[in-house]
Amino acid sequence: MNERVRRNPRTEAIWTQLYEALAALSTSTGRRELDIVDLGGGSGVFAVPLARIGHRVTVVDPSPNALATLARRAAEEGVGDQISAVQGDAAGLAGVVGPDGADVVLCHGVLEVVDDVGGAVTAIAAALRPGGVASVVVAQRYAAVLAKALAGHLGDARRLLDDPDGRWGASDPLPRRFDEDGVRALLAGAGLAVDEVHGVRVLTDLVAGSVVDDPAEAAALAELEAAVVAHPAFRAVAAALHVLARRPAAGGVP
Repeated sequence: MNERVRRNPRTEAIWTQLYEALAALSTSTGRRELDIVDLGGGSGVFAVPLARIGHRVTVVDPSPNALATLARRAAEEGVGDQISAVQGDAAGLAGVVGPDGADVVLCHGVLEVVDDVGGAVTAIAAALRPGGVASVVVAQRYAAVLAKALAGHLGDARRLLDDPDGRWGASDPLPRRFDEDGVRALLAGAGLAVDEVHGVRVLTDLVAGSVVDDPAEAAALAELEAAVVAHPAFRAVAAALHVLARRPAAGGVP
């Protein structure tokens, strides 16, 4: 777990939290090589680095073009034998993984767009082994409200705040956004125990693009994001939430 290259500040906090969760799971299971499912993992932004540190990763994605890119990327990185690519979606996850087939399921940016949110979370929970971990990243409504208000779109901001799905109207490209209470309830309803909730992109989406594009500034921004995440007060205005939830071990033992 020592691959700690600096990544884009948009995802650095997710990587930090994910590495810590994987290390803890490897320790508890006594296995360095974990079985990971990346639901909606596309071209392998997470799958390839995870395979590179020794894990087996199955990427499930509906896009054949994304999976073709994944295959090329995995081959170039020499991890083609560690990654399996399956065309599919959350609704068919049981047929890909089977019950209790995964130590970890990544679900990053998927719950906003699936047809059946509850069904997707239930499928994730069923795919996990007892003690397994779900890494869930979702867009948060309150950051979108703030962004719309700052841009002067006050009507859109109000609709985002009041709409049950966290949308500003018919032209909104996202079918839904979440708040922390909502995503906690969704995961708990599928039998998953929420261990940690972190804010993602608290500041990154608010600074100028030139800051993110400059390597030195991006590194400083990533460090600042990591520091901000430690303060729960900032979580409510994060652009996304990263939730680590666990399927309870047999008998409900943590």
